[in-house]
Amino acid sequence: MAPPYLDLMEDEEEPLLLKITGLVSGYTLREPFLYRPPASSTPPPPRPVQYHNGPALPLREPPRRHPMPVLWKIAYGVGHILNDICASMWFSYTLLFFHVVLGMEGYVAGALLLLGQVVDALATPVVGILADKNGSGAISAFGRWSCGRRKSWHIGGTIAVLVSFPFIFMSCSICSSFEENIWVMPLYFSVLVTIFQVGWATVQISHLSLIPDLTPSEHERTELTAIRYSMSVCSNVAVYFITWMVLHLNKGEELKIGPNDAYKFKEIVLIGLGLGMAFTIFFHVFLKEPAVSRRSYLNLRGSDKDIPMAATSTAQIFRDPRLYQVALLYVSSRLYATLSQVYIPLYLDESLDKEAESLAVIPLVSYASSFVTSLIVKFINKRCGRKVTYLIGGIVSIIACMWIYYGEGPSYVEHEIYVVAVLIGAGSSITLVTSLCITADLIGANTESGASVYSAVTFADKLFNGIAVMIIENMKCTGFCPHYYRDALAFACGGTAAFGLVSLATLIPVFIGAPRGN
Repeated sequence: MAPPYLDLMEDEEEPLLLKITGLVSGYTLREPFLYRPPASSTPPPPRPVQYHNGPALPLREPPRRHPMPVLWKIAYGVGHILNDICASMWFSYTLLFFHVVLGMEGYVAGALLLLGQVVDALATPVVGILADKNGSGAISAFGRWSCGRRKSWHIGGTIAVLVSFPFIFMSCSICSSFEENIWVMPLYFSVLVTIFQVGWATVQISHLSLIPDLTPSEHERTELTAIRYSMSVCSNVAVYFITWMVLHLNKGEELKIGPNDAYKFKEIVLIGLGLGMAFTIFFHVFLKEPAVSRRSYLNLRGSDKDIPMAATSTAQIFRDPRLYQVALLYVSSRLYATLSQVYIPLYLDESLDKEAESLAVIPLVSYASSFVTSLIVKFINKRCGRKVTYLIGGIVSIIACMWIYYGEGPSYVEHEIYVVAVLIGAGSSITLVTSLCITADLIGANTESGASVYSAVTFADKLFNGIAVMIIENMKCTGFCPHYYRDALAFACGGTAAFGLVSLATLIPVFIGAPRGN
């Protein structure tokens, strides 16, 4: 009797669906060897595939893979814009709004931002593990018959963001009834921040984990990551442009931000959310998630239950030392980008004493630089490789921090600060895109574990961001400290960039694409 075969078949509903024409119930694929028979009249028997608990089964050659449609790439790129707009508002203006507009103490505002980062960090691995469990949970069950496993989680997170984030940048209407209880306002905003950060983490992980699901090609994954980051930069540019327009059109006698400007932040956040929601709808309408991201096996008895494939388990992922090396690389990149985003407005306001409009214009220059850099980082990666590209970005980031520390005088305040903004944008763009590409390389073909890997890599980033902001705010002197935020930018951001280069050095002898355990 001839041995059973595994056929790789193209299917419109389930691409690359593995159909088993032999009785293989209970077997788990360990190392598939794809066999290409030579052109001859009598092809030799196919090479066997080793299984954990059974005889070897031969495997035929898979069909040729078609490139991703351009519309899919565009739709994927805009799928995170709502999150990016919220993140830009959160990191750039939350401390400013809480402290200057609402009159909170600095440590209370810092504690709320830390709470948000801690909730985000804790929600990230939970969402990652649940999203990777095929068919488990109400959201995943909804996705099986509607829009897809990843996109269903994306919808759930989007709803949580929309019902919470707008109120973070509005005055607390019920708090005026409890003026004697100083804890009411922090409690009110704590609830909103918690809901927002859980939703934000859900959208981020579901969107990132789509990259390895959509394509196995390294170059296409790099392209998707670059497009995603380009849209992120455009989102930040849009936020700063909207902020500049609102502040410019509603300019009063006061040149500085104050308690009377609460309505301006309300207008900014509502315009931003409307723009982000339009792109979210575009994402869900025009991007078709592969019907079976985690490939199913159909056994001979006609069962529609999934038979486990050669997947890397969650336990194996967390035992891989490369995961922690890549996580440190990503954390360094995110810390640099986030801390610069948080403290540039405060640096401009207190250290350089710039007018209100400059709080939007100079960050706008930085993100314009990020956008231009993100367009060419794909080619730098292809030409120089991941590690050399990250090295270039790290050096540019450190140069910007040194310039901030040593820059002074009218020439620096009026002109050189724009060059510094360009360097900050370019450095953060190169390091962030490259670190995400390295993460996609680590996932490789183990797309069923994509959400778990991304959640593990981003967990520490979110936690350390909140801790860093809390420490910086608690160390601030009580009086007028014109150089405090200059030093915070120079040493905190410069230190994270240097730490990223140290993490990169540990990856020099490591081949990220190697199979786990080798």
